[in-house]
Amino acid sequence: MEQRPDSPLAGVDAGEQGELFPDASLPDELVGYRGPAACQIAGITYRQLDYWARTGLVAPSIRTAHGSGSQRLYSFKDILVLKVVKRLLDTGVSLQNIRVAVDHLRRRGVRDLAKITLFSDGTTVYECSSPEEVVDLLQGGQGVFGIAVSGAMREISGTIHEFPAERADGAELIPHDDELSARRRARNAG
Repeated sequence: MEQRPDSPLAGVDAGEQGELFPDASLPDELVGYRGPAACQIAGITYRQLDYWARTGLVAPSIRTAHGSGSQRLYSFKDILVLKVVKRLLDTGVSLQNIRVAVDHLRRRGVRDLAKITLFSDGTTVYECSSPEEVVDLLQGGQGVFGIAVSGAMREISGTIHEFPAERADGAELIPHDDELSARRRARNAG
């Protein structure tokens, strides 16, 4: 992955693309989703998920499969990376270039990922974390497409609660209580 030569990868003002998790409710790193749920959330096939895990492109960070019958457990960040990989593949970026981008994304925290946009000209993947970097990239005159990682995060955040999650440590999950769930419960209670 290349970065714009005139700007660092780190150190972006959070106000530039907004905060995805403004209330500091980052996803719990011990909570994960099994393969079939990860596929549905990321919009990929189980075959793709299995291949990417076996080849190390996107391996589950919470729990890997340990032989027959064991289940991989994918974190929120893993599912985000799966979604980004799918989008890059759909636009024709080579698997080799996607591997470089994924290696870079793995080193970033979820909060950092929400601040970047990936661009590609079909060959190289670029990271832009400010409007100035986007303008610099576009001034080259070459056609590019972009993936706002924060947009992919919002999509995942909107659907992930519909799927069963589990904790890697075996502890019971405390259900996330959003406003809609609270209204339904109040309406059903009386």
